[in-house]
Amino acid sequence: MAMVTMPAVLSVAVPTVASAADQPARAVAWASTTNSASPATSLSAVRSIIGADTGAAAALTGKGIGIALIDTGVAPVPGLPASSVVNGPDLSFESQAPGLRYLDTYGHGTHLAGIIVGDDKDTGTRGIAPGAKLTSIKVGTASGAVDVSQMIAAIDWTVKHRNDDSTHPIRVINLSYGSGGNPPNWSDPLQFAVEKAWQSGIVVVAAAGNDGNAVGKLTNPAADEWILAVGAAATNGTVTTTDDTLTAFTNLSTAGNQVDLLAPGTSITSLRDPGSNIDNSYPDARVGTSLFKGSGTSQATAIVSAAAALLLQAKPGASPEQVKDWLIKGGTFLPNGKAATMGLLELNVNGALGRAGTTVAKATWNPSSGTGTLEAARGSSHVMLDNLALNGERTVWGPMITAQWAPKSASQTAWSGGTWMGFRITGDDWTGTSWASKTWAAATWTSVAWSTNKTWTDPAWSGRTWSGRTWSTGAWTGRTWSSDEWSAASWR
Repeated sequence: MAMVTMPAVLSVAVPTVASAADQPARAVAWASTTNSASPATSLSAVRSIIGADTGAAAALTGKGIGIALIDTGVAPVPGLPASSVVNGPDLSFESQAPGLRYLDTYGHGTHLAGIIVGDDKDTGTRGIAPGAKLTSIKVGTASGAVDVSQMIAAIDWTVKHRNDDSTHPIRVINLSYGSGGNPPNWSDPLQFAVEKAWQSGIVVVAAAGNDGNAVGKLTNPAADEWILAVGAAATNGTVTTTDDTLTAFTNLSTAGNQVDLLAPGTSITSLRDPGSNIDNSYPDARVGTSLFKGSGTSQATAIVSAAAALLLQAKPGASPEQVKDWLIKGGTFLPNGKAATMGLLELNVNGALGRAGTTVAKATWNPSSGTGTLEAARGSSHVMLDNLALNGERTVWGPMITAQWAPKSASQTAWSGGTWMGFRITGDDWTGTSWASKTWAAATWTSVAWSTNKTWTDPAWSGRTWSGRTWSTGAWTGRTWSSDEWSAASWR
């Protein structure tokens, strides 16, 4: 099938990503790619496809399990109960605008949140793990501006605070992004961060990427051998798996870690974020007034993250290695195309439950030292401030030496209250206010950013407000960003 790939276009000057080499920017590959003729796949259909609506799996909801969604935030849309969502710290550039803080101005995070914990009574749209508790950690803005240092800080925070909610400890991290870099896996700081999360007992689920079967590598951190790398299966509009195939847009690797597991990833119908970037850009992806279609390894990753929560509810003592092994080996064989020849299996929750309890060897992959460069992790994608690229060994908030960060990350001391590696980024505790059931406090960034004359002490926003459920565009004054927007974005 011919694939349709379109850039996400936002007509206002807002924080976003740009490539120093004028290549497609991909600081975060949240964006999806899809076939415009692909029939919608409801979450009810997804449950049938992955074997979550029959047998022992049918009684599971993810109750007692926390899932961290490191993404573009979550909007208070119908079908997303406030009791199911916690707003962790907003680490995005939009955190400095009170009217945007925690909210999903792009639309991606809300779509994934619906897949995981949605419960829309009006349409019957119900997430795969509606009993789980979702912690949203916002790092992306309306146009995708995010640096790899923000991703790393978000993962560090999640590990540090995984047990804050004793009734729903965070056992799963959903990473539906890929950095623009292809660094050595033995020293990459982003891979080091996800490995430390894994070793702390968190199942890390990452999107393989939407660059195509021939790209030859998975996006980072899905390229890390420790964690669970997810590709997308085409459902072809049916609930049987006999006609499911590997999507042409899923990244495959010719060396290193390969896709571990497939999950439905074409035209998945989930919650709409009215007035968000994707909602304005792709009105033909709307399904009724409250739902939206999206395709990609992002959606497939959210489905697997929710399935991991179901498995952990059934087997709360399971290690990440066990969950990964049971999910992979319990999958359904797909008889057609590359999935068949490569032996890639599609998620089957009952199949995983059937393997639960089997012996799984402890992982022995070589770990990352974490001492590689931030610049290598970024690759060709850089955020830009007044035409100045953030590059080299600098975070969004100031300089950082990874050799000093790595031991702090490993000992979970990189964060102290709302300070990460000495930079004040957020407030110190769960004392913020938002629509969600619980919210981490905010703070003003006062440290020097990536140029000695550029700081975040006075970001002025005008014309941007969130009114009810509608995002109203306007201009960001005082600071300008340049960008070629998010790459490979198509929602239909």
